[in-house]
Amino acid sequence: MSTTLVHFLAEADLSSRDVPYKDPKEIPDVFTSYRKSVEPLRDAPRKILPTPKSLPSLANYVPPQPGPFSIPETYEGVEAALLKPLKAQPLLKTPAIQPEGTRSAHPYHGGSSTGHKRVQSLLGSAAMTHYKDTRNGLLGTDFSTKLSAWLALGCITARQVHWEMMDFEEGRNDQYKGTEGYGKGENKGTAAIRFELLWRDYMRLCTRKFGPRLFRIEGFRNDDNYPWKTPGTKGFGPEEQEMLERFLNGTTGTGLIDASQRELFHSGYTSNRARQNVASYLAKHLGINWKLGAEWYECLLTDYDLSSNWGNWQYVAGVGNDPRGEARVFNPVKQACDYDPQGEYCKAWVHELRDLEEPQEIFQVWKVAPDRRAGLGLEGLDMVEKPLKKIDFRVGGKPRNSGGKYGGSSRNKANGAGEGGRGRGGGSFGTRNLAFRGRGRGDKSRGQSRQGMMDKAGARDLGDGMDGREG
Repeated sequence: MSTTLVHFLAEADLSSRDVPYKDPKEIPDVFTSYRKSVEPLRDAPRKILPTPKSLPSLANYVPPQPGPFSIPETYEGVEAALLKPLKAQPLLKTPAIQPEGTRSAHPYHGGSSTGHKRVQSLLGSAAMTHYKDTRNGLLGTDFSTKLSAWLALGCITARQVHWEMMDFEEGRNDQYKGTEGYGKGENKGTAAIRFELLWRDYMRLCTRKFGPRLFRIEGFRNDDNYPWKTPGTKGFGPEEQEMLERFLNGTTGTGLIDASQRELFHSGYTSNRARQNVASYLAKHLGINWKLGAEWYECLLTDYDLSSNWGNWQYVAGVGNDPRGEARVFNPVKQACDYDPQGEYCKAWVHELRDLEEPQEIFQVWKVAPDRRAGLGLEGLDMVEKPLKKIDFRVGGKPRNSGGKYGGSSRNKANGAGEGGRGRGGGSFGTRNLAFRGRGRGDKSRGQSRQGMMDKAGARDLGDGMDGREG
């Protein structure tokens, strides 16, 4: 195995240095092939390194910086310096207001100790045991692990998560005694978390394999067949600029998309399920350059991870390593019916929808009859009068549970992990729980051109994910 690959896989964490490839070019282009080459996952990770007894002391001298640069000497100074460019040029000209009473699904603080407490909290409450059943939630703190921010920032490692789960599964840690699943071996929840961690590894390995192609519009596939709508090009005029701005502002008129975009802007987080729908909406319903979405997420996500973010935007856009490529489109109305059946998530983040009761009006507010709009405070709103897309969908099938009202979880909190992020709480993102990877059971649309899928996506029952399963 080459020295270069050994160094990279040491970073990759879960799959360890011992993957059966001597060169990054040998890494499969499809995740399933990669997964099969390193299974069984539970046996793969190396032992964690011991905690060092001491750390090198901090530098006691910082040389002065020549003007116009300066080094702030206080926390307030650092904060002011970081916020200065944002205040000078705000990200959005007219951002939506922070909805009253809505709690963030990601109220956590950083740091290694809080990251480890979050892992212990998830195990002690059985949230990890139930993870596979709850992972597609939209509201609350414990439907997913929310570990991705700590992982992305290096506060905890995937191997540490793995070995803490091993202690739980093997009954080696008495603090978990009496918890469902303790001492009974790997369960479907802990297995699913390992699966997600492996996806995180795989995205990093794809970055190692493809290099700068991670950031190119044609993606890993070198697919330059689609005329993406891109600012500065001939096909991008005032109408397309308005579409992009309304997408970023969360005023598209599609409830699930608008709720996710507003949640992201105000909290730095949105769930994996929502991320997949947002990416599909921008790339495949609007036909806008997917890189603009990836850059927006890079700008706002608390758990931003370069490989996971850019690799998954490619995946959803159809230019990455999804075997089905462009033939996968999400129907955000069906997705809302499945995962937010009463519209609680949409109403939590889109305050204009709070007086509505009919889910189909919540999911597509343009369906509210014109004679009712004034009384509901909806008259004259672009999202009502001029939705970017009208998606036809008939309600059917069994809905999933989205969680409690305005941020309250549908499950009990993990060991009392507080909404304020203190005590036993922690943070998220990078793969799903670990947050965005853009996969799942496929929204299906075979044998059509990309533009045909955009135009017709609303007419089909497109499923609920992206590559045969959701982990």
